[in-house]
Amino acid sequence: MRSRILNGALAAVVAAAGLLAASQTPAGATPPGTKDVTATLFQWNYGSVATACTNQLGPAGYGYVEVSPATENIQGSQWWTSYQPVSYTLQNRLGNESQFRSMVSTCHAAGVKVVADAVINHMSAGSGTGTAGTAYTKYNYPGTYEDQDFHTCRQDISNYQDRSNVQTCELVGLADLDTGSDYVRSTIAGYLNHLLSLGVDGFRIDAAKHIAASDLAAIKAKLTNPNAYWAQEVIYGAGEAVQPTEYEGTGDVDEFQGAYDLKRIFTSEKLAYLSQWGESWGAGYLPGAKARTFVDNWDTERNGSTLSYKNNATYTLANVFLLAWPYGSPNVYSGYEFSDTDAGPPNNGQVNACYSDGWKCQHAWPQIANMVGFHNAVAGTAVTDWWDDGGNAIAFGRGSKGFVAINHESGSLTSTFTTPLPAGRYCDVQHTGTSYTVGSDGRFTATIGSDDAVALYAGKTC
Repeated sequence: MRSRILNGALAAVVAAAGLLAASQTPAGATPPGTKDVTATLFQWNYGSVATACTNQLGPAGYGYVEVSPATENIQGSQWWTSYQPVSYTLQNRLGNESQFRSMVSTCHAAGVKVVADAVINHMSAGSGTGTAGTAYTKYNYPGTYEDQDFHTCRQDISNYQDRSNVQTCELVGLADLDTGSDYVRSTIAGYLNHLLSLGVDGFRIDAAKHIAASDLAAIKAKLTNPNAYWAQEVIYGAGEAVQPTEYEGTGDVDEFQGAYDLKRIFTSEKLAYLSQWGESWGAGYLPGAKARTFVDNWDTERNGSTLSYKNNATYTLANVFLLAWPYGSPNVYSGYEFSDTDAGPPNNGQVNACYSDGWKCQHAWPQIANMVGFHNAVAGTAVTDWWDDGGNAIAFGRGSKGFVAINHESGSLTSTFTTPLPAGRYCDVQHTGTSYTVGSDGRFTATIGSDDAVALYAGKTC
């Protein structure tokens, strides 16, 4: 977690990264089955999430929805106020406990599991009255935590080569919980168990890098469902004391390095370099079974370390590739337009309609949403028939079930592609109403415009 926190005169930078989702059957430690794509609906209120599950996520084949933190937090309009909890009461601008429960039930009915973004590393950076009326000071949260429940290092983290500094000092001035304490562990587990009782299927652990992996394992062991899905925000840094691989034992880990590399390749290098993208790329990469891959999240779109909606077609193509490629469990981020990086959600999180009031709804863009069905259909298959032009046009098959071609060149591309698909007529899920006929030799010819793609898969016929 990282971005800016303002408490009176205090200005600091705090953030969070997030992803994943739920159903009536508890999720395992790794997303089960063929529906492992998450949509992160950042700062959507719970009624809006429920509507999206019914109308968009379920029909598109998303397996999970990740929702923003439900806890009482500090007052303020900025998005990052959600990441300064002051109690574990479920009440903030996004809704109350009843609305949260209703959202989970509705999403389950649509076949979508729910992952709750959980802020358990810290509390607030100052004092005041929370969104549910709780009066608090930085190290005193009545009925929840007192001074002795926080680490004694009351200074900001200053040395990422020092494990103790990273995990016991304060992230941009936020009161750092002593997660080595059994009382603190039990209190956190009580909060998570309450969410489980409301039907939540898993958690995204904010700022996990700042909590010892052994502490997270101890907290997880206290859950009523210790096999609940568990995804952790651990940002890779070369030479740092705390590495993402340490957290594989407790669950999945967000694949930040992959997102950074996708930006670099899609903006300044060659897509042809992606032919082996994944774990084999080394430092910063996780095993595919543990990696939650993404193009962007709310932190990275604001700090510019990844692509974002502002990259237009380049951003879309990166998501197409992410969903077509067999590495990790993809997460599709869905946020809102911003010029002020601190700005909170339009309408306090109420989404009256996609593409209005600044809501970007990337999860519903046809070029992205239709690739979720592709991803589900080709699950478990390997890459076949890789082709590239040595530059920014690539194509590849997935077993005998799918084929995608991406043209990121400055001009259109006409080519005859060799696919693994059986002979037949296939809908192009990148262009509604367009179809291609694959011959008995597995070949078809297409003209693909600049910054465009073609995607075909077995079972999707016109």
